[in-house]
Amino acid sequence: MSDSVLAPVEPDRAALRDRFFADARHWSLGLLRGRRWRLTFGPFTVLSFGEPQPSPGGWSWQIQGGWLASEPGGRLSIRCGDGRLTATVEGYRPLLPAPLYGLLQVPLHHLTTRLFLLRLRGRTPAPGPAAPLQRRALASAIDAAACLLLGRLRPRRVLAVAGIYHVAFWSLTGQTPGERAAGIRLLALDGSRPTPAQAAVRLLAGDGLAATEMIEARGLSA
Repeated sequence: MSDSVLAPVEPDRAALRDRFFADARHWSLGLLRGRRWRLTFGPFTVLSFGEPQPSPGGWSWQIQGGWLASEPGGRLSIRCGDGRLTATVEGYRPLLPAPLYGLLQVPLHHLTTRLFLLRLRGRTPAPGPAAPLQRRALASAIDAAACLLLGRLRPRRVLAVAGIYHVAFWSLTGQTPGERAAGIRLLALDGSRPTPAQAAVRLLAGDGLAATEMIEARGLSA
């Protein structure tokens, strides 16, 4: 499994080695804590790793065990090269049976790994000019009205519609109808379109994405 994001500014080697564990609480959405070459959940070790070994453009760790590993084996690698930050897991032996692993752990792995890489990349340079508050307010008003109408003014239905509406539009086009009318677009910090999981995280917490002005031929300037 491999995930990557654009990274015009290369982090230093110490950050490539340490940040995955130091920032575990943030990229795991508060579920995990990082210690020296370990990921923990309360007093339990979820995954443990060997000492970091230098690799081309970064570092790699052998996977030694933990709750989520059926046995030692495999390797985690984090590297930077060709303008991209990349995290790769190879040879990992999960505890979960293959169907459950693919259904539950793999999507969560891709989400949290991408959040980590975006956090490691940082917010400089920004993916685009920050959207002005007035445009954000206009977009929010249009989208709120649309969700109210689609939900027929019923609170529970409106909440469900709002969740589906925002996640679907953000992950498919990067912008809701309201944002399109206001000339703004939602981007991941590396300038890419948000994934469905990222869009859901954005809806709940606003992490890892930025509302930017949109460059379009019809006159909306950046």
